[in-house]
Amino acid sequence: MRLKALSDFNLVARHGGFSRAAEVAHRPKATLSRHVRDLELDLGVRLLERGGHRLQLTEEGRALYERTGQLLIEIVEAAQEVATARERPRGRLRISAPLLFSQVVLGRLAAEFALCNPEVKIEVTLEDRNVDMVEEGYDLVIRVNPDPNETLIGRCFLRDRRVIVAPPSLALPGEGQAVPAVLLGTTGVPQSWRLRGADGVVMLRPEPVLRLSSLFMVRDAVRTGIGAALLPLSMISKDLANGQLTVWGEFEAPEIELWALYPSRRLLSRRVSAFLEHLRRAFPNATSGDLAHFIDVEPSRQRSGQQTS
Repeated sequence: MRLKALSDFNLVARHGGFSRAAEVAHRPKATLSRHVRDLELDLGVRLLERGGHRLQLTEEGRALYERTGQLLIEIVEAAQEVATARERPRGRLRISAPLLFSQVVLGRLAAEFALCNPEVKIEVTLEDRNVDMVEEGYDLVIRVNPDPNETLIGRCFLRDRRVIVAPPSLALPGEGQAVPAVLLGTTGVPQSWRLRGADGVVMLRPEPVLRLSSLFMVRDAVRTGIGAALLPLSMISKDLANGQLTVWGEFEAPEIELWALYPSRRLLSRRVSAFLEHLRRAFPNATSGDLAHFIDVEPSRQRSGQQTS
């Protein structure tokens, strides 16, 4: 079985068809089709059901893709790291990133990367919508909790948890009771808060005293003592340390995950891989504590720490 044919089969399977795979990889569609057909002949099984609007994997094709996909990605990534180890990152790096993350850390993060990589020209666009990387010309997209069916690949570089916080003067109410709350969003009926604390799960009923359109506004309002709120843990670390706010418990919901996504490791440029490494160094444990530490540390101190590490 030829490794090239197997690699092209995985490329087609990952992107859901020959046309999309050819577009992303900048390779002829006929070449990909021929390699996949050769692989089917070598194995003696049909791997793809051709026809229709979207290509479908057969049972054998799905099994092969699930067993070999990640292995091939690791092989290609390792080879590319060796090949580009001496290459200096250069050129334009276009990044699309969500608004809150960009406002909190991305300005300084991008500036520190630019200081270390002067031949890279960074362009960051703040937007929460799902962009089309290929059509809109982005090299890297940062997304919050991306769709698991997303055809892009990448890595989770940061996780955060949401907690119910309140001023110390506000006591935790009992099960099902109303609590004065500062809510994110200006419309809609507030949902119950499932609070996981030391005594198990408690259901709280938030009664809006304020509705605001920014998490920063929500945090500032809660600091005044007006009510409780649901906030990312990283945003209120200082308030917890100085006793201005207290945590009632963790909001029972999936973690907030920030992913750096790109179309294919096969075409990963040196400037993109360098920025991914920059993210890894900035958030080495990928936790809310890493994010809070990054926010709190002065830029000069942080650069000094990176240079001496």
